Amino acid sequence: MITIALSKGRIFEETLPLLEAAGIQALEDPESSRKLILATNRADVRLIIVRASDVPTYVQYGAADMGVAGKDVLDEHGGAGLYQPLDLNIAKCRMMVAVPNGFDYASAVKQGARLRIATKYVQTAREHFAEKGVHVDLIKLYGSMELAPLVGLADAIVDLVSSGGTLKANNLQAVEHIADISSRLVVSQAALKLKHATIQPMLDAFAQAIRQE
Repeated sequence: MITIALSKGRIFEETLPLLEAAGIQALEDPESSRKLILATNRADVRLIIVRASDVPTYVQYGAADMGVAGKDVLDEHGGAGLYQPLDLNIAKCRMMVAVPNGFDYASAVKQGARLRIATKYVQTAREHFAEKGVHVDLIKLYGSMELAPLVGLADAIVDLVSSGGTLKANNLQAVEHIADISSRLVVSQAALKLKHATIQPMLDAFAQAIRQE
């Protein structure tokens, strides 16, 4: 049995064509089903539905053989025990620093001022500002990041930006690009060895589907 960990929403929807290229079709829609384990048209493949941030953990500890996770999630996780054979080029966005309109970010950074940064991506933010030699106090939040600078909790935020519409609606602007983000296929190193005959054809099918896009 091959177990594939996926999260609901955009990643699941954009992964479906790749699964179909490998001959795998989910028999139920996770958005309408309450089941967390979904059967597929293949008796030897099942899907499990987990939080996006938990995908690497399920794969690392062998509860899933492979999964799809954003580069943002993998950077925070560290990727221990995971093989990352493919950038799937799906769920694309950017990791950015954003500040309230009118905040002089360039001067604040140049002066070496200590900044308060609100983010869900603590490891990414820590490494980014350390490379710039900027002192920061990191405040971990799990949602509504845009609110933090508006109520004085933080000077700036580090967050994923897609269209930028949410920033604009909250009088914020992106001022620095940290990284381009897309979703990656992650595979358990143990599973790749023990189930190589089943997993490798899937990887080949995914890779071919990506090349044809």
